[in-house]
Amino acid sequence: MGTTNVDRRDVMKRATAAGLLAVPALGSLTSCATGGGEEDKAEKGKKSADNPLAVKKDAELQAYIFNGGYDDKYARYVSDIYEKKYPDAKVDQKKTEKIATQTQPRIVKGDPPDVINNSGADNMNILSLVQNKQAADVSELLDAPSWDDPDVKVRDTFVPGVVEMGQFGSDAVYQLNVAQTVYGIWYSDTMLSKTLEVEYPKTWDEMLAVCKTAKKKGVHGWTYPAGHPRYMFFSMYAMFGQAGGRKQLEAMDYLEPNAWKSDAVKAVFEAYEELLAKKYVLEGFDGEKAHIEAQTAWTKGKAVFIPDGSWVENEAKPTTPKDFEMRVGATPSLDKGDAMPFGTLYAPPGEPFLIPEKAKNKQGGMEWMRMMYSKKAAQNFFREVSSMPVVKGAIDGLDLPPGVASSQKAIKAAGDDIVIAFFKEWYTALWNEEFNNVVGSFMNGDSSVKEAMNTMQKAADRVAKDPDVHKIKKA
Repeated sequence: MGTTNVDRRDVMKRATAAGLLAVPALGSLTSCATGGGEEDKAEKGKKSADNPLAVKKDAELQAYIFNGGYDDKYARYVSDIYEKKYPDAKVDQKKTEKIATQTQPRIVKGDPPDVINNSGADNMNILSLVQNKQAADVSELLDAPSWDDPDVKVRDTFVPGVVEMGQFGSDAVYQLNVAQTVYGIWYSDTMLSKTLEVEYPKTWDEMLAVCKTAKKKGVHGWTYPAGHPRYMFFSMYAMFGQAGGRKQLEAMDYLEPNAWKSDAVKAVFEAYEELLAKKYVLEGFDGEKAHIEAQTAWTKGKAVFIPDGSWVENEAKPTTPKDFEMRVGATPSLDKGDAMPFGTLYAPPGEPFLIPEKAKNKQGGMEWMRMMYSKKAAQNFFREVSSMPVVKGAIDGLDLPPGVASSQKAIKAAGDDIVIAFFKEWYTALWNEEFNNVVGSFMNGDSSVKEAMNTMQKAADRVAKDPDVHKIKKA
């Protein structure tokens, strides 16, 4: 596929959310070739006003859902809607933590499921799927009438950024997200206001002061899952933007030389180095379920802050006290001269879904997703997982749990200062593997700030120089 240059800020204006982007060009990554032959074996029915996607009404539908912080009950709700509308069709819904392990071999074979929630640590590389023509373009779904209003297209029901996040060259869309994810520093307002009697820190000096106060009371300032150290990115990324501005973030996205060796990156790593040096970080969670263990320690009051995403309210629900008052805080400013203000928020659309190109019931898969973006299903998603759906206005007027209410407040406060880590989507190994290893070594005290920066830059340079990876070019 050829490179399509799209000006980043023009797209941000169209999306009305700074930091959101229609992806300019597709990266060609190594993966298995597409299997199953070229013949389109997708089952189709008769198109009508009541069946705008031409679903074959008695065709079985199979959906694979990631069994993580959101579980799969919200998806089962959608499957029930599907079976109610098409009583002769059975929805075979499966949940797993091993999405790639269980679905990618079937995609290669040419006999994939019809819908895949491509999430979790064992997710598939979406760029690789698109490059090998294994993911379907769902533009037909986007241009179909929405479930709730036939006069409104599905694409027009989304909050800004959902369509843009699924584009990997031209106008085709290969994945769609269901959650409006908010990343940041999560805390208990009860702990902060009543136990420590302090306010949420807006500067790093204030953060250190809060941690010092907590230490005097026998509480660690921070914790994180050492078994999945990449969680530190959820607090560090917005700080990279605050310290260095959007130019810093774009340099990371476009694999520019020395992007990871800038003064901004150094300042952020040094800030966390001080947390470690003062022993403000509760460590020791290094198993497969490290994120659950760290979150449990946090909800039990052993630490004040944890870097996390907005799924945490649902995932940590079993151990969260009723009076916990969960909140998300924007990352503190490092210096008065920061390029972006306090309140800058890392808040991309999250929890992606895709339909394999060789799915037998491709039309049914798109119909299932059309139902998922109904207000009824979006409201159920919110009730089940305590996270904001991407359907505009779906939860307006509803009683919101503390974490969701806090997330909404943070998004409104951020305004145009929303940032998205696109290199994380384009070159997934740079986050899943390289950053994970780099920050893990750093947090363990096994590498210095300089070593962490150099190692991360070398990893980015390897991708930039790899002839088998077609780079996404800056306009």
